[in-house]
Amino acid sequence: MIAEKARLADEDLAGADDRGTVVLDQQSVGRLSRMDALQRQAMAQATTRRRAARTTRIDAALARIDEGEFGYCQDCGEQIDRARLDLDAAVPACVSCAKG
Repeated sequence: MIAEKARLADEDLAGADDRGTVVLDQQSVGRLSRMDALQRQAMAQATTRRRAARTTRIDAALARIDEGEFGYCQDCGEQIDRARLDLDAAVPACVSCAKG
């Protein structure tokens, strides 16, 4: 999880330019180029939000490890199946609770 968190931070830094304000010289760049740049910016911002959400889930899982609560469902308190944790160690709930 720590390696994934570091990778997410690196990817976030690498994509910082794409999230910035789109500034184009309308004299030399056409409308479609501007639309393309705005779309790239929106996609980069959405990716940043997904990375932030994943980082938050990883931080919560690391906190559960520190508290001795890792591997237990936050909703019902039952142990989360090992196979589920193997797929995603940051999951906070068992399958039953996740389904609702």
